Amino acid sequence: MSSRSAILFPVLTVIMVSLFLLDLAVGAVSVPLNDVWCALTGGDCPQTTAKIILNIRLIKAVVALLAGAALSVSGLQMQTLFRNPLAGPYVLGISSGASLGVALMVLAGVSFPLGIAGAAWLGAAFVLVVIVAVGHRIKDIMVILILGMMFSSGVGAIVQILQYLSKEESLKAFVIWTMGSLGDVTSQQLAILMPSVVVGLLLAVWTIKPLNLLLFGEEYALTMGLNIRHSRTLLFLSTTLLAGTVTAFCGPIGFIGLAMPHVTRALFRNGDHRVLVPGTVLLGAAVLLLCDLVSKIFTLPINAITALLGIPIVVWVVLRNKSVTS
Repeated sequence: MSSRSAILFPVLTVIMVSLFLLDLAVGAVSVPLNDVWCALTGGDCPQTTAKIILNIRLIKAVVALLAGAALSVSGLQMQTLFRNPLAGPYVLGISSGASLGVALMVLAGVSFPLGIAGAAWLGAAFVLVVIVAVGHRIKDIMVILILGMMFSSGVGAIVQILQYLSKEESLKAFVIWTMGSLGDVTSQQLAILMPSVVVGLLLAVWTIKPLNLLLFGEEYALTMGLNIRHSRTLLFLSTTLLAGTVTAFCGPIGFIGLAMPHVTRALFRNGDHRVLVPGTVLLGAAVLLLCDLVSKIFTLPINAITALLGIPIVVWVVLRNKSVTS
C-alpha cells in the first residue's frame, strides 16, 4: 500500500464515522452528539432521545451508508467493464427495470410481494436475466452496452404509457418514488437490504482481479486466462444486487454511482481496484451521508442534492477526457 493510501484510508474512515454521527444528531429536533453517543452505547440519556436515535434516525443513517457504498462500487464496476467514464450503476437498465416494476404496482395496480420494494426488485432482476442471457451470446461488450441502453429506453417508454394512462393520485405516488428517499426503509426491510448489499460488496471484492485485468481490455484479459463470460456474469450479478437493491428500497438515486469512482481515482491517484474498491466504499458512504444531512437541513429530495453535487463532477470528467484526447 502506498503512503498516500495509508493516509487516505484512515482519514476517509474518520470522515465517514463523523458524518454518520452528525447525521444522527441533525433533524427536526437537534440532538447533542454526547446524547447520540450515549443512545448508541446504552449510556445515560433521555428516553425520548434514545427512541428518536435508535428507532428512526439510525435506520436512515445506515441506509445512507449502505446505499452510498453500493451505488459507488457498482458504478466503478460498470466504468471498468465498459471502459467508459460515463457508465454508471444504471447503465444496464436496472433503474428502468425497477421503475417498470413500481409502475406496474402503483400505476397499473399489479400486486407484488414486499410491496413497492418487491416490485422494484423483481423488475431489476428481470433486467439482469435478460442482460446475462445477452452477455452469453454476444462477445463485444460495447454491443451489450448499446443493447442495454435500447432496452432501457423501451422499458422507459412503457413506463411513460402507464403514467399517461394513470390517475392523478397514482401518478403523484410514482413521481415521489422517482425522487428517491432514504427514510422509507423499515427495520424489516433493512434486514433484507443489508445482507443483499453485503453479498454484492463481497462479489465486488471477488471480482477485483478480473477488474484489474479488464483495465487493459478484454483481449489482454483473455491472454491472461480470464473467463470473460463468467466474469461478466459475476459483475452483472454484483451490480444488480447493489444498485437494484438500493433502487428497490430507496428509489433511483442518481449521480453517486457515476461521480464517486472518478473522485476516488483522483484522490488516490491509483488505478488498482484493490485500492479503488474499498476507497469507493468509504467515499460513497461518506458523500451520501453528507447529502442526507443537506437534504434534511433544507428539506429537499435526496436526488436533488446528489444531482447538484454530481453534475459538476461529471462535467469535469467530460472536459478532462476531451483535453486528454485533443
